[in-house]
Amino acid sequence: MHAITIPEAGGPEALVWAEVPDPEPGPGEVIVDVRASAVNRADLLQRQGSYPPPPGAPAYPGLECSGVIGALGPDVTGWTVGQEVCALLAGGGYAERVAVPTGQLLPVPAGVDLVDAAALPEVACTVWSNVVALARLGKGETLLVHGGGSGIGTFAIQLGVALGATVVVTARAAKHERLRALGAAHTIDYREQDFVEEVRRVTDGRGADVILDIIGAAYLPRNVAALATGGRLVVIGMQGGRKGELDLGALLAKRGSVAATALRSRPLAEKAEIVQGVREQVWPLVESGAIRPIVDRRLPMADAAGAHRLVETSDHLGKVLLTTG
Repeated sequence: MHAITIPEAGGPEALVWAEVPDPEPGPGEVIVDVRASAVNRADLLQRQGSYPPPPGAPAYPGLECSGVIGALGPDVTGWTVGQEVCALLAGGGYAERVAVPTGQLLPVPAGVDLVDAAALPEVACTVWSNVVALARLGKGETLLVHGGGSGIGTFAIQLGVALGATVVVTARAAKHERLRALGAAHTIDYREQDFVEEVRRVTDGRGADVILDIIGAAYLPRNVAALATGGRLVVIGMQGGRKGELDLGALLAKRGSVAATALRSRPLAEKAEIVQGVREQVWPLVESGAIRPIVDRRLPMADAAGAHRLVETSDHLGKVLLTTG
C-alpha cells in the first residue's frame, strides 16, 4: 500500500507519498480500506517533529479516517467485511489501509457521505468528551469556543446549540457570517475585540459557563476572567504556548475549575468509552441533521503537503480532507 511518510521532520515538503508494508490486524482489530482522512493540527506538529505518535501507533499521520472494512482480526464480533465505517485513530490515517481497534470504530451515520464521514470522529470525540462528559454543558448555559472556524470549533457550535446552550465564538471576521449560520449566537473578532469584554457584554456581565480553548497559555488569564461563577475552562490545545500564569484568587472567587485534556494518548479502554458515548449521544444528532460534518475541501492524499499549507494559514472553515480515490 501507499502512505504519507515523514523521512525527516520539517515543513510540508517533508511529507512523502511512498510505498509501505500493509498492516495486519491484531486481536480485536479490523483493517479499514481508507477512503479519506482529515488534517488536524496534531498532524502538523507530528510533521515538525514535536508530537510523535504514542507507542504502538503507526508512524504515519492521521487521527481519523473513513472507509470500508477490508479484513477482520481474531476475536472480532459485531463488524463485517464491506461495512462502511469511520474511526478514531492514534495515527495512520494518511494511508490506503489502517488497522483499527474495534472500540474506536463507528458506523457511518445515516445520511452522511462516506468521504465526509472522515471529518467526524476526532472532533466528535474531542468535543463530546470535553464539553459534555467533562464540563457538563447544560441547557441554557453559555459556551465560549475559541477557534470557531476550525474543525473543533464548527462541531462545538453545532453540538452546543443542539444541547440548548448559547454559543459564543472567537474567529476571524471573514468567517463570522458562516459561523452564525451554523448557530453561533455571537461572534468575536479576536484580532480587533477583547473577548473578555465581549463575553461579559453578551451575557449581561455573567460570563461563560464553559470555555473550550485551543490556545493555552496566552489566553489563560483572560479565560479565567471570562468565566461565570461556577464556570469550567477546558484547555485542549497549546497554540499560544505551554506556560501561563494562573490567578488562583480569581479562580477561587468564581468557584471555577480548569482542566486540560488530550485524546491521542489515552488508553484504549478510555477511547472506547468515549467512542461509545459519541455513538449513543452524538450520532443521533448527526443522523437527524442537527449536526453535520463541515468540510472546507477535499484534496488527494498524495497532496498532503498542500493540505498542510492550507491548514497552516487558518484560511479554511471546518475540515480539510485527504482522499485516496
